Amino acid sequence: MKYTCALLSVADITAARKFYEDLFGLELFQDYGRNISFTCGLALQQDFDWLVHLPKERIGKKSNNMEICFEEPDFDGFLEKLKKYPDLEFLGDVVEHDWGQRVVRFYDLDGHIIEVGEDMKMVIHRFLNSGMTMEETSVKMGASVEDLTKLLNQ
Repeated sequence: MKYTCALLSVADITAARKFYEDLFGLELFQDYGRNISFTCGLALQQDFDWLVHLPKERIGKKSNNMEICFEEPDFDGFLEKLKKYPDLEFLGDVVEHDWGQRVVRFYDLDGHIIEVGEDMKMVIHRFLNSGMTMEETSVKMGASVEDLTKLLNQ
C-alpha cells in the first residue's frame, strides 16, 4: 500500500489554489478542474459532498481536529508575508514550544487549521549559535544527538 495525499474540502478551487500557491509556494502537480493536487502531496477538492456522497450540510467547517503543517526556514519573513492576508483568522499569537520551535496557527479560506513552524534545522542552528552544545540542544529539544545530527545532514 502507498500513501498518496491529504485531501481538503474547499468551497472555491480557484481561490484555494491561489492561496496555497501564493502563500506557501506550492507547485501544481495535477489539475482535474474541481480537484487539484500539489507536488507535496496536498490535494484540494471542490464539491466534496459530491465526491463522498454526503449532503452538503454534513460537510463541516472548522472541525479543529487536525492541522496541515508546514516548516519555513525564514520564519520571520513568513510572518511578514502573512500581513498581506489581513482577513485570516489566527488561533492565537506565535508560540514557542518547549523544544524551541516557533509556530503560528491560522485557518485557511475553508476553515482548515494551518500550522507554520520554524524549520527544525533552523531551531538547532539557533540553539548552537547561541552557545549551546549539541548535547544541551538535544536535552532542550527532547531528541537524541544522533537524530539531530541526521536532521542537520539532510
